[in-house]
Amino acid sequence: MQHPETWSHNDYPSHSNQLHQQPTTLNSQPSLQSIPSLTSQPYNHHHPTTHHHCIATLKGHSSSISSIALAGKFLYTGSSDKEIRLWSLHSLTSESDIEYLTANSVFAGNGAVKSLVVFSDKLISAHQDHKIRVWKIDSPETDHHKLTRLATLPTFSDRALKLLTLKNYIQSQRNKKCTWVHVDTVSAVALSRDESLFCSVSWDRTLKIWRTTDFKCVESVSYAHDDAINAVALSMNGDVYTGSADKTIKVWRKKSGETNYSPVATLDKHNSGVNALALREDGLVLYSGACDRLILVWENNHGGNMMAVGSLRGHTKSILCLATVKDLVCSGSTDRSVRIWRGVDRTYSCLAVLEAHKGPVKCLTAMCEQYNPSDATSSYLLYSGSLDCDIKVWKISVPLL
Repeated sequence: MQHPETWSHNDYPSHSNQLHQQPTTLNSQPSLQSIPSLTSQPYNHHHPTTHHHCIATLKGHSSSISSIALAGKFLYTGSSDKEIRLWSLHSLTSESDIEYLTANSVFAGNGAVKSLVVFSDKLISAHQDHKIRVWKIDSPETDHHKLTRLATLPTFSDRALKLLTLKNYIQSQRNKKCTWVHVDTVSAVALSRDESLFCSVSWDRTLKIWRTTDFKCVESVSYAHDDAINAVALSMNGDVYTGSADKTIKVWRKKSGETNYSPVATLDKHNSGVNALALREDGLVLYSGACDRLILVWENNHGGNMMAVGSLRGHTKSILCLATVKDLVCSGSTDRSVRIWRGVDRTYSCLAVLEAHKGPVKCLTAMCEQYNPSDATSSYLLYSGSLDCDIKVWKISVPLL
């Protein structure tokens, strides 16, 4: 595997005015000193109350892991060589019995599978070849289910219809006329809480809204940012957050009486490209990770606006991915580590640093496994995907507050 700093430029977001310039996603930038740190103390390797260890390493992908999603007892992973692989949690009767089996794998498009979202019996995948694909999960309740492709978005009928409407043509960054479809890597997708809509963002700087009932694009925002869009998140109230290589996060909202999304705020406290976004389950706190090595914490001020209240410091290189579960925040970085954070009254502690990967950690997902009343702890399973081609499965036991 090549060193991350020398990867092909096709694996990175583009800069404005020209596609596929020198990559920047994995390059760290100096931390922004004006944002106060919310971290109460440096991480202590002998933390007395939090326990963690790697319980499994899933091997099978022949290239770097670029996306990950969890649904029930199945894990879905995407790689940089267009493969989507399904993993079945075979048994979990005791820790020693944990076994993951590959149920099925498919190849689609060209380049990396950048993002995965599961809902009901369907899987949505975003690809480097500018496409979004929808898959039917056959026999989702059994250990041996498979994926069948339902559609490649936009569908053929959508393309034909839009081609007849000149207003749906836009000027691309290559100064060519093209339809409203994505014209560069689809970097991320996110599902609404009620599963009626999903959003896609792209390095072509566009934001698109799709219906999940018929997979039609109901809204397309061209030039939503000044540079490639790397991340998207949807809140419970319907707000959409987009994070970009232009160093900003934008908040999109349907105003009263309007049917389309409008930008209502620009969050611009990072001093380098934003790579990852994650919302707390209640939607009141947003976390953003960037090349400046910071995780910024944004809180809803009850007026509907997000305000930066501080930063989480500890990673030594770019933040590449974030995930939330209950009151925990998990972050993955180019420094090859995963950090587990928990905050109380705007004071965050780093509960654990997970160091087993041999390459940058590109994607994360987590689930609450069980509550242990005997010792007042909660157990979590965390899955991390890396450029080292491995998926690590971590068991974390955290004391209740």
